[in-house]
Amino acid sequence: MASSPCSSVNFDSGLEIKTRSVEQTLIPLVSQITTLINHKDKPKKSERTQQAIQRVGQAVSVAVGRFVAVGEAIAVENEELKEEMGMACFEARRAGDAIAQLTDVGTAVTPPVDGRTTVFSDRTGMVKAARMLLSSVTKVLVLADRIVIKQIITSRNKVLVTLEQLERVSTFQEFVQIFSQFGNQMVEFAHLTGDRQNDLKDENKKARMAAARAVLEKCTMMLLTASKTCLRHPDCESARINKDAVFHRMRFALEQVMEIVTDARPCGETKVLPLSIYTGIKDFKSNVEGLREGLYLLPHQALSGQLEAVVERTEDFTDSAYTSHEHREGILQLCQLARQDTDQLITDWMEAQSLNAKEATEEMELSILKTCQSVYELRRELHKVAVGRAADLLKLHAEHLPLRALKASGGEGNLEAVAEYARTLGEQKEQLVETCRLLCHVSGTEPLEITCIHAEETFHVIGPQIISAAQTLALHPSSKIAKENLDVFCEAWESQLCDMAVLLREINDVFEGRRGDKRAYVSLPRPGKHSANLKTVKAVKLDAEEQSTIAKLGLELRLLTSDMDTEVEKWEDQEHDIVRQGQSLSSMAYSMYLFTRGEGLLKTTTDLFHQAEVLSEEGLQLCSSLHTFSTQLMDEQKVVVLSEMEKLMGLCQQLQMGVRTPVQGKTATFQKVDSSIQNTRAIITVVIYLLPVCNKIVRKHKSERSSLGSPQSWRDRQSSTAVKDDVLNGKNSNGFGVKSLEQHMANLTFLESK
Repeated sequence: MASSPCSSVNFDSGLEIKTRSVEQTLIPLVSQITTLINHKDKPKKSERTQQAIQRVGQAVSVAVGRFVAVGEAIAVENEELKEEMGMACFEARRAGDAIAQLTDVGTAVTPPVDGRTTVFSDRTGMVKAARMLLSSVTKVLVLADRIVIKQIITSRNKVLVTLEQLERVSTFQEFVQIFSQFGNQMVEFAHLTGDRQNDLKDENKKARMAAARAVLEKCTMMLLTASKTCLRHPDCESARINKDAVFHRMRFALEQVMEIVTDARPCGETKVLPLSIYTGIKDFKSNVEGLREGLYLLPHQALSGQLEAVVERTEDFTDSAYTSHEHREGILQLCQLARQDTDQLITDWMEAQSLNAKEATEEMELSILKTCQSVYELRRELHKVAVGRAADLLKLHAEHLPLRALKASGGEGNLEAVAEYARTLGEQKEQLVETCRLLCHVSGTEPLEITCIHAEETFHVIGPQIISAAQTLALHPSSKIAKENLDVFCEAWESQLCDMAVLLREINDVFEGRRGDKRAYVSLPRPGKHSANLKTVKAVKLDAEEQSTIAKLGLELRLLTSDMDTEVEKWEDQEHDIVRQGQSLSSMAYSMYLFTRGEGLLKTTTDLFHQAEVLSEEGLQLCSSLHTFSTQLMDEQKVVVLSEMEKLMGLCQQLQMGVRTPVQGKTATFQKVDSSIQNTRAIITVVIYLLPVCNKIVRKHKSERSSLGSPQSWRDRQSSTAVKDDVLNGKNSNGFGVKSLEQHMANLTFLESK
């Protein structure tokens, strides 16, 4: 970072600072040392000034002492770093002591001229000590960072070993045992890599890490269902193909994470993004405008060559079967206009050189402006085409008709229909893959380019996996596991479409200048009544210390949502109002848990408060359903349900009032976050108690009804409250679409029965 405070003092540590945590640790130290070094060396200083400088020097020395103590403890625990860490700590302590001595008024050197004491008689010694201190402290931090990298590598190695074991299992019992271990390892790996992703300074690496972690998250659930399907139907070729593809993709994603963490590429390769039209135009425009500063820095053919490279890439648009004739003609005309303006610029440029001009002539200045304008018009047209096509595709496929048709025809065992709808999905996949490629050309930033490439790869891979899963279901239409497997892959596809919609908004923001990097867009239900009381609240992100404080609360919330999902899945009637509202509450609570980890779609405190308010309203809807449910019960049962319902209602109202109360200041905002999560945890706890109670009552009534031969169903006796099937309040509210690995862990014991 050119503007980083760490660059204000010149020192050569020979080490590159790659993480924010290391940089942020150095900033206060750099600031204090800079104060000492840059202090004006006046002939005479007051006693107050001398004491102030002495305090700074002592503070540096004390801080270094504490810092070194931690470094030495790390060295003891990590034998392979003991020697390097010990030397760096020794140098840091020595430099800290030197600074304390040089700023000590009592030992200051007295100049022989007039006997007046100056604090910095030995300025050269101070600069030398400062450089040694910064260099050694940086080395300690970077060595400590190696420990973090080592933890990630160790975690990855554990995952790989267990992955190999999972691939070779032949019985359900063995699979359940190993997958339980694998699940815990993946949770640990997710935490470590998530922390690393947030700590990286390089935005491109952060985007690549986010893409790889997204693959691992989705593939973990795919691996679970694909492996179960393969075990249940060992002779099914399509099930084997489905499973092998998941294992291959998981290994590839694990290697991607390692490349980012260790900065290593196989065979010394360098990760280079495919050159986009946006990047080509940016470089071309930079060279054109650079002619104002130097007429003789570039050969003439360099500009025309750059433009032709950009024009060649526009063929991705003009050669596409999905580009309209009108758009194709518009792009070709703008390319021709850019060529003409560039040719005129080169002519004026050569004329200026022939006159030995030292700066751009008026004619040349006009040509520079026209050329820049023409390439901007070309970029704007390409942006309009790419974004327009993406928006149209998202609208067209919002109903997920091919997925529904594949599920239905697979469940009916109709292989011919599966083949027909597979072709339809294949066409949709090709359209989406091509559209992602076009979006990459106009994305506007490299992190967004990386996200576009990830989206393209995801559609390209998941499409065939859905088809193989549908073929398996068609061959075994009565298989619950095969159906579950197809559902998981379809959910991953739907989730990627949602991610694409978010990506589209981010690209638009960059183009329109609202934001220069990826913004924390959150797709949450935000009708007027939800935001009315939050308009004046400033959205903030929690810092590392606050994030750490709420992490424990979040973990408890995650465990509760896992318990809640387990209780929900025990219900036979999954369409029961109580079940659906319970699932919605669990999903929203899980989104709030992801917030405590700095992950998911809730990025700011305002996002969290919006989600909490929606959760409280869903809880009140559940209270309404429970009240209706209680009218069918006997006195004793009714008392229990109504008692818990009143408790739930009070908690929901308390949460609602809390999130609607505006607060000012960082401390008050953090307290509001803490209170919101505490109240949510209390709500989920009550619902977890109610679910098995209500389920037991429903089962009992169903049993009694069966013995009496009554044709009336229990659900028909209820006056159900109408609830809209809003996807934002369903299992997709956490932005992933597929149940998390942690939520599935509790269900492994039921594999055999399925």
